[in-house]
Amino acid sequence: MNTAAPALTPTTRALSWCLHLMVVALLALAAGRAVADGRPHAAATVAVAVVCGLVYAVGPLLPGIRRDRRAAAWWLAAVGAVWLALLVLTPDGVWLAFPLYFLQLHLLPRPAGLASVAVTALAAITAFAVHQGSFGAAMAIGPAIGAAVAVAVVWGYQALYRESEQRRRLIEELTATRADLAEAQHTAGVLAERERLAREIHDTLAQGLSSIQLLLTAAERALPGAPENGARYIGQARQAAVDNLAEARRFVAALAPPALEGTTLAGALERLCATTSARHRLIARFHLSGDPVSLPTAHEVALLRVAQSALANTVRHAGATTVDVTLSHLGDRVALDVVDDGTGFDPAGLPAPDPETGGFGLAAMRARLRALGGTLTVDSAPGQGTALAARLPLNPPAETEARP
Repeated sequence: MNTAAPALTPTTRALSWCLHLMVVALLALAAGRAVADGRPHAAATVAVAVVCGLVYAVGPLLPGIRRDRRAAAWWLAAVGAVWLALLVLTPDGVWLAFPLYFLQLHLLPRPAGLASVAVTALAAITAFAVHQGSFGAAMAIGPAIGAAVAVAVVWGYQALYRESEQRRRLIEELTATRADLAEAQHTAGVLAERERLAREIHDTLAQGLSSIQLLLTAAERALPGAPENGARYIGQARQAAVDNLAEARRFVAALAPPALEGTTLAGALERLCATTSARHRLIARFHLSGDPVSLPTAHEVALLRVAQSALANTVRHAGATTVDVTLSHLGDRVALDVVDDGTGFDPAGLPAPDPETGGFGLAAMRARLRALGGTLTVDSAPGQGTALAARLPLNPPAETEARP
């Protein structure tokens, strides 16, 4: 058995207060009846009842009583001594034996608790018999049954508590195991995806680049003496580059986010807003402006990632109640605006990105859009919400167009 009492829970705290009220009520009953019946030692009974109440009140005020068995034993001994004095003065002190049973069983180790309960029950029976001037079996039944009920209740509670603790530990272990398993699965998935990507790159892009290198080398060797052969090799290298670029674009398209599979960018953004509203205390609304046109996959991926990152920042940091996501088709460019009514911030006061703590959100968005010839602007101030605007041209610069 543990040397410390179980930690207080709302249920045990309520039971403790019920026990305290029972002790106070029984002490008041003993003192009140002594005065009301005009018993010979009424004043002494009242005084001892008050002292017993004060000594009892010391226990709950001392945190060490619950953690230290020795301190609990000394306190119970003090309460028991004053109770015995009250028992000598009035037979009504017998009723206090019942809450004392619970205290002894709860605060003391099991053997000591059982011994204390037995001594308390014997004292109650003896004192009551002395006050009555006779002894009968009925006098022993009440304290004995009270002791048996107290033992059954306390031991039953302790068994339930131990079972609850075992279940809690089991749930914690299961949760930790599931987290470890999820991490292992994630790691395995990352490794498998890396292997797949490496294989794809080796079988497509790397092979194509090797062919271009060989063709250019052959052209370099042929040019001094056979210009026509050199021109043929250069033409073949150019065609290999075109094929490789097409393969690279196909490869990038295959890496498009699952959210864009089988739907348009507008549909993916609308579903993202609906998911955000369902998962968080935030109303996310989607708006579509202009005549939708087909966008390159890279544009759709970039705008979707920007919207996801912006909504994630709104959920984590803005404290907003509403956020509006607007996709606008503006002829020669496409725009994405994310506006919330949150607390806002000072864009100039943002710390530099830190690899240890994260903070790559806005920097990553700008880099992604800049790679496609686009821009990102953030308008915010403390207490005035935040407006994020992403702009992408539909005809990116030539150097951007050449990227896969």
